[in-house]
Amino acid sequence: MKTRGQELVALGDTIKILNDDDALELFKKAIPSASASFVQVESAAKRALATIKEFQSHHPKAGLDFLALALQGKKINFAKVIKMIDDMVANLGVEQADDDAKKEYCNMQFDFADDKKKGLEHSVSSLETAIAKAEESVAQLKDDIKALNAGIKALDKSVAEATEQRKEENEEFTELMASNNAATSLLEFAKNRLNKFYNPKLYKGPPAKVLTDEDRAVQAAGGTVLASVSAHGNKVAPPPPPATAAAYSKKSGESGGVIAMVDLLIADLTKENTEATANEKNSQADYETSMNDAAEKRAMDSKTLVDKAGAKAEVEGELEHDKEEKTATVKELMATGSYIASLHAECDWLLQYFEVRKEARTGEIESLKTAKAVLSGMSLIQVKNLRGAF
Repeated sequence: MKTRGQELVALGDTIKILNDDDALELFKKAIPSASASFVQVESAAKRALATIKEFQSHHPKAGLDFLALALQGKKINFAKVIKMIDDMVANLGVEQADDDAKKEYCNMQFDFADDKKKGLEHSVSSLETAIAKAEESVAQLKDDIKALNAGIKALDKSVAEATEQRKEENEEFTELMASNNAATSLLEFAKNRLNKFYNPKLYKGPPAKVLTDEDRAVQAAGGTVLASVSAHGNKVAPPPPPATAAAYSKKSGESGGVIAMVDLLIADLTKENTEATANEKNSQADYETSMNDAAEKRAMDSKTLVDKAGAKAEVEGELEHDKEEKTATVKELMATGSYIASLHAECDWLLQYFEVRKEARTGEIESLKTAKAVLSGMSLIQVKNLRGAF
């Protein structure tokens, strides 16, 4: 591109030489009509050739080589030179069209790459946010699962302890009831025995003995069955007291206090049994309610645990997918950055000097057109008009 710019300078100098006042004055004298002197025209061509050769000594260029050969020939064919100028103008037009297309391509690619880069950067940012959120969710789910497992374990322990306590309470209740019932029976028996002596009307005798078939057979044979001879269950009547013993009198007054005390003890035992039975019933009901509640809570916690484990697995899957997608997106972003860098290497110089190059080409094309007009044998006035126009 630099060499091409220098070529444009050389061509401009050539045109300047052809348009110089001295050259125009020479043309005025040497080309009074369309059949101008060939020697005078050749002199102007030699001056243009000298400028081209001076430029060629530093920057050889194939296009100028052909133009120089045409100008230094023994017989200058201006038609050929004009054709070469036309070709150069056409080439310059093609080059400008190429620059225009390249500029459009570069701008379009920069816009596309920049938009893609921004989109990828946004995607990476969104993925990083999603990854952070997923990692936080996984950590929270792990804590929840740990807490649920600990809660279920503690609940099972509480259920076992409550069951053991209920068992011990029931055993204590059973033992208490058995003990109290035995004591009550004993007190009832003692009270009945006192009533037998002090209050016969309140005495409750033993049930009559049921005779077996053997006993009935003995009675039928005239034998005696050893049975209770009194309603009080004594097999043999006690002997009469000694004749010397004083008469015995019942102390009914003192017996009343003893029997009342026995009744009080029996009442206390009955009350204790009633309270113990009520407490046992309430404790059993509370235990069953607690067991039902514990079973429901355990079932609910177990379901929640399964749900949490499923949610954790799902979030971990999404997290892994987001990480893979982020890795791929970052690679694509890096590739886009490399592509943008290559675009800069390819396009920056063109975009920076586009207007300068365009302006230089425009000047060169106009200068070539002016030279063509001169070489085509235009009048001096037309040449001056062209100079003024450009």
